[in-house]
Amino acid sequence: MRCRCMSRRRRISVLLICCMSLLIVSLDNTIVNVALPALGRELRAPVSGLQWTVDAYTLTLASLLMLSGSTADRIGRRRVFQTGLAVFTTGSVLCSVAPSLLWLVVFRAVQAIGGSMLNPVAMSIITNTFTDRRERAQAIGVWGGVVGISMALGPVVGGLLTDTVNWRAIFWINVPIGLLAIALTWRFVPESKAAKARRIDPVGQILVIALLGPLTYGIIEGPEAGWTSPLIMGCFAVAVLALVALLVYEPRRDEPLIDVRFFRSAPFSGAAAIAVSGFAALGSFLFLNTLYLQSHRGLSALEAGLYTLPIALISLVFGPVSGRLVGTRGPRLSLLVAGACVAAAGVLLTQITLTTPIPVLLAIYVVFGLGFAMLNPPITTTAVSGMPLAQAGVAAAVASTSRQVGQSLGVAIAGSVVAVSAHGSGFIRAAHVGWWIMALYGVLVLCVGLATTGRWAKATAERTARRLTAAEPVEAR
Repeated sequence: MRCRCMSRRRRISVLLICCMSLLIVSLDNTIVNVALPALGRELRAPVSGLQWTVDAYTLTLASLLMLSGSTADRIGRRRVFQTGLAVFTTGSVLCSVAPSLLWLVVFRAVQAIGGSMLNPVAMSIITNTFTDRRERAQAIGVWGGVVGISMALGPVVGGLLTDTVNWRAIFWINVPIGLLAIALTWRFVPESKAAKARRIDPVGQILVIALLGPLTYGIIEGPEAGWTSPLIMGCFAVAVLALVALLVYEPRRDEPLIDVRFFRSAPFSGAAAIAVSGFAALGSFLFLNTLYLQSHRGLSALEAGLYTLPIALISLVFGPVSGRLVGTRGPRLSLLVAGACVAAAGVLLTQITLTTPIPVLLAIYVVFGLGFAMLNPPITTTAVSGMPLAQAGVAAAVASTSRQVGQSLGVAIAGSVVAVSAHGSGFIRAAHVGWWIMALYGVLVLCVGLATTGRWAKATAERTARRLTAAEPVEAR
């Protein structure tokens, strides 16, 4: 069935199914954070162990997203999407029975292998289902709203399950949603693939893993091993060499894993940079705030989750608003508001202590929540706008990869900042450094958003779109 012939009702059904997959993947990004102190106590995990519990998931996602996106364009989006749902659901069951920290980290990576087949593929399905430009922008706005809602609700749901059952229950919630999504995908989502199949790029895939893995390992383990130790210096050296190799090798391939032509578009490059910065801020906030509220202010997991409820409520209201703004006025206003609010929240958090009044904290959370709610829709819309439908999976995967890379680095950097100061006032002083870094992420979002949404940037996007369209066949939908 050609997507352009689908009824509006079925198109909405496809959008909702894709949002279900997004719900469990994004929820899992944040639901684990609030359970970290509980699982850390049971599994006797140090701060670095808590970081790996989060980053094993986000790093694996980041490493495989582009491969999954291009594979779906090649062999069939629905097929890859259903496979991802099955693997993610199985990984969730395994995480719930993990006997040790090592096995939990391994099973988190299994989850992420499945998750890598969901978000970019779902975005590609949406892009090929909603062919009208305005309708597509509205659909992506709904998608962006779900990202904000699910990632903000994670701490609340995680806190409730951790306190009322135990930390293992946070993985159970994925199972019924995943099974339902598999059945609905088979019933409602038509199969689609690119008109011209893209070849696999194993060298590019290995280089991406060689870049992200050692870089994150070095940041997380640096405080314990020593920043100048041969192991840590070697990790950073491998990451740099992998980056250089990617920049040299990928442009020489006819069908690379990372199509560097995309980055000739200033809005696309800006979207990637903004995704890294914005989600680094999110990763930093969730990790530091969990330790602050539970380990140092003595709150329960549920109480800590409820304190972040303002973020969920703000995302519920302003995520769709941002989507509509992007659809009608472009991405600039949403990005400027997002960057300003994230930066302001970071600055305000540098003033908190162990006795800061709760209303003050909640007000700061509202500011951060507004910034994050406004962030997602312009990233996604800018990343896929103007790209040929035949490469929609790869383009969406680059944006999703940037998000996961940002969150991984945010957790790694924030954890390393506080790893050597894990108690009392020492933690607060170290956390203030982390909050200043978060404010810097917000400034980067603001500046890059301003620079990549003007006339010059739009002209580069139009030139890039023409070149890509001329180089690729129009995909039959």
